[in-house]
Amino acid sequence: MDIASLAGFFVAWVGYTTFARKRAKEAWCLASSLQWYRVEWMLRMLERDMRMSDTAIIGNLERVIGFFASTSILVLAGLVTALAANQAAIEVLHHLPLVGRTTAAEFELKVLLLVLIFVFAFFNFTWSLRQFSFANVLIGAAPEPGGSDMTQEERRRFAINTAKVIDQAGHSYNYGFRSFYFAMAVMGWFIHPLLFVAGYVAVVLVLYQREFRSRTLMAILAAGGQLLPKDSVK
Repeated sequence: MDIASLAGFFVAWVGYTTFARKRAKEAWCLASSLQWYRVEWMLRMLERDMRMSDTAIIGNLERVIGFFASTSILVLAGLVTALAANQAAIEVLHHLPLVGRTTAAEFELKVLLLVLIFVFAFFNFTWSLRQFSFANVLIGAAPEPGGSDMTQEERRRFAINTAKVIDQAGHSYNYGFRSFYFAMAVMGWFIHPLLFVAGYVAVVLVLYQREFRSRTLMAILAAGGQLLPKDSVK
């Protein structure tokens, strides 16, 4: 049961990530709608003489992502401590209701899975930070409004590609954030494999609802004037 639930966990995570990436090309979701706004943002940025507001927005995003990157490191430190004191942790688990007998090897495997998840999250958050810093450089190198050194088409291409860098940074942030969600599901594995399964199934449902059918998505689309089929978003 442990092996089956663990296999299902990876299938659910990889499967949802693949589904979300492909579905975003066919239907509106948070990622695709925000990319539309990023392109509009960069086009307007090219029309401004002063770009401090644009770099301030990037800086605010970097601070949020930096918080989660730091949190990942703190969680990893706690997990390493749990590995070092596995016997004491196992004794605590045995005193909890509904928790079956757990061997040291099983406990270490579950903790190592959490370690891998938060390492993955940390790398995604830090890569997101680097991509946002690249976007800052591009904004700093953006052509001045009214300049004659670039054609209108070249300016538009510059805006679209700068928005694409920000979009890729957003995707990396999203991957790291999803890791936190799936890590919550792994906590159920310490109690029972079936609770583990229920946890990651619930995570997939929550992620789908929020990314593809949430009221927030409807508001974002309505603000931009995109047309939606009736009752397509709840």
